[in-house]
Amino acid sequence: MSEKKRRAGASAAGAASSSKKPRASAAASYAESLRSKLRPDASILATLRSLASASSSKSKAAEKSLADHDPSADPTASYIVVADQDTTSVTSRINRLVLAAARSILSGRGFSFAVPSRASSNQVYLPDLDRIVLLRRESARPFANVATARKATVTARVLSLVHAVLRRGIHVTKRDLFYTDVKLFGDQAQSDAVLDDVSCMLGCTRSSLHVVASEKGVVVGRLVFADDGDRIDCTRMGVGGKAIPPNIDRVSGIESDALFILLVEKDAAFMRLAEDRFYNRFPCIILTAKGQPDVATRLFLRRLKVELKLPVLALVDSDPYGLKILSVYMCGSKNMSYDSANLTTPDIKWLGVRPSDLDKYRVPQQCRLPMTDHDIKVGKELLEEDFVKQNEGWVKELEMMLRTKQKAEIQALSSFGFQYLTEVYLPLKLQQQDWI
Repeated sequence: MSEKKRRAGASAAGAASSSKKPRASAAASYAESLRSKLRPDASILATLRSLASASSSKSKAAEKSLADHDPSADPTASYIVVADQDTTSVTSRINRLVLAAARSILSGRGFSFAVPSRASSNQVYLPDLDRIVLLRRESARPFANVATARKATVTARVLSLVHAVLRRGIHVTKRDLFYTDVKLFGDQAQSDAVLDDVSCMLGCTRSSLHVVASEKGVVVGRLVFADDGDRIDCTRMGVGGKAIPPNIDRVSGIESDALFILLVEKDAAFMRLAEDRFYNRFPCIILTAKGQPDVATRLFLRRLKVELKLPVLALVDSDPYGLKILSVYMCGSKNMSYDSANLTTPDIKWLGVRPSDLDKYRVPQQCRLPMTDHDIKVGKELLEEDFVKQNEGWVKELEMMLRTKQKAEIQALSSFGFQYLTEVYLPLKLQQQDWI
């Protein structure tokens, strides 16, 4: 390459670099200018106290039952309704199922289980309850049929294992249950699915079976509770927080002076909030399930909401999956729609990161990610969901996301500084009451 061409190339590269720097500098300057818009913390705290007071005085739809949906009808005739049951009740129901199967075998008819259908087509969203419920439709699972023989065997085995666990008065994990008969179950997904079937059949919550998932969710902030008698102060749990107990029944004595609950999608954002002691500046309880919400975290969040009567604000990624995760907390998952009354927390407010925030806070283009074809497909499917259509703000944000075909993670705000999330973004959001 000639000296003349090298100089020309260097000149062009320098020009391109210099053109990018002003744009990046302008975005950083604007981001920093937002800091000057923050009012004193006392003013923001007054706003939060008003929010907490309004939340406490409201009688929310979260307290509604299926009987409120149609007072003239028996809800159990149309929908699967499960409830917490004590050990004696659950073991008695298992005994009755097994005795009925034994009588059927002795009479020469073989045995069959009547299992509620948990197919997607059997799940409906009830707007007045703001959650997904399971219709009461059952299908037979006979042992004498080649198509269902294995599933019937797995069902009988799970019933036997649950009965043994209840008689011992212990709790086991879903993984423990799988390893008791790996050859029969094949993989854990199959034993997990049948465990949910058994809950429906017995009319009890999954926690009533004494089978729990491994610890996943964590909590930190202005919360004190007893875990199996041990006093836990969540302001003294460090950056990692306190693991949410998989058996929520052992939690008692919940106390808090928080003004709100901050629900966070990811562990990285949770750690930033915990390390910066965000809960001391703005009294709150911070929790995360580190992605897809597990049963224990959903139960724990609902219990905090019901007992403390605090508003819940959500911080998730600006992508279709962030909104799907938020919807599971609010309306329930289709996989466990039979227990939505115990697992859902209605009226969670979407604080951020929302698609409109990307331009509002001038998030740099290099921090925005192009949506994949699958992202777009999931986004369009969400727009067709009844629980999304109920919220005009959600519809507008989703439509903007699909129009721009851009997504962003919470960590995109770190482009303005590692502590921008806790020092500017969230305080400004709270000050402006910018949630939907």
